[in-house]
Amino acid sequence: MKQDPNSAAFSHLLLSGTLVHEGTFAELQQKFGIYIHPHLVMVISVDRYPDIASGNSLEWRKIVGQQLVGKIEEAVRIPFLWNWIEEGVLALLLELEEKDSENEFNRKIVELAKEIQHSTNSVDLSVSIGIGKYYENPYVLYQSFLEARKSMSGRFFQGNQLIFHCEMERNKEESIINPFNEEKAELLALVKIGDVEGIILHLKHLMEQLAEACHFNEDMFKTEVVSIVLLMSKRVMESGANATTILSHNTNFIQNLYHTIRYDKFVNAICEYAIWLTEQSENTNLNEVTPLIQQAIGYIKENHQKSISLNEVAQYCCLSRHHFSHLFKKEVGISLIDYLNRMRIDMSMSYLEMTDLPISEIAARIGFHDANYFSRMFKKYRQFSPSDYRLARN
Repeated sequence: MKQDPNSAAFSHLLLSGTLVHEGTFAELQQKFGIYIHPHLVMVISVDRYPDIASGNSLEWRKIVGQQLVGKIEEAVRIPFLWNWIEEGVLALLLELEEKDSENEFNRKIVELAKEIQHSTNSVDLSVSIGIGKYYENPYVLYQSFLEARKSMSGRFFQGNQLIFHCEMERNKEESIINPFNEEKAELLALVKIGDVEGIILHLKHLMEQLAEACHFNEDMFKTEVVSIVLLMSKRVMESGANATTILSHNTNFIQNLYHTIRYDKFVNAICEYAIWLTEQSENTNLNEVTPLIQQAIGYIKENHQKSISLNEVAQYCCLSRHHFSHLFKKEVGISLIDYLNRMRIDMSMSYLEMTDLPISEIAARIGFHDANYFSRMFKKYRQFSPSDYRLARN
């Protein structure tokens, strides 16, 4: 089970493609005393390894590694080499018989992968396996390794104990996807008013839609979501948040995001960051108002699409209409109706900038049931009509 140093060195030269710098294949076989001729690489990865390894000792990690190698040795009955490529991930270099028909060869190699999974299951180790192409020339075997790793990108969406074969992958050609401008506009409108609960629900749904639209292409999906993070960041900075803070956090967050290997963790990271971004907006940080007025503002955000009256919010806060109205204006600086109208107008700007929705529909979406009243309020607060604002921004 313990790796021979010569095998480790020889397999590393093959996996890295640096064999050509050291000598001929035959010379290096003789130098290391290894006469295996690998044709194909499998990458075997312990499922959810970072999670299950967290908090466990080095001794535990050593035992897991020994169990994995031991079960591979039990399952694989043809000559092979192996090498760790990262913690919990192992490359298997297989010497294979001459290829028969393409379909039959692929069937046999997938069956071998299944046998490895069955063997590791006996010690409660769940593994996913990526399979590269067959190469007769040992100097290009590293291509099989790269293909095996790349084939596993689908694991981001699909889960555990899977087998990926680069020659069996579905067509991943990029296609023009739905830009989801209306959904993005709604998200930015929610960011603008600081509706955290609404933001999270909308984000999760939007990411599900994007994954399907990208045909579960991990790279395309991540790029689309990062563009949404940047849109949210821009909207928050426009609200008066510290741009230096936002931009510096964005750099580190996006870099880590591209290295996230599981969809559920990716979604959680995006949602947590959206909450952090929203908290940076000066327009949503009403720390100076009392909990009672914060409660009222929360109610307004949750019900902004409905017809909200002063009496309704006062009753929600268990105060008289007169006392609540006086308290709200004293703490917020404007009346409740003025606050509600301003909030709705702020939301409308995302729809006007990003969509071709009719003015009447935008008005309805943000809670104005009279399009003419919406237009008058928009001009009052923005000095433009909604149509003129749209033309100026496009």
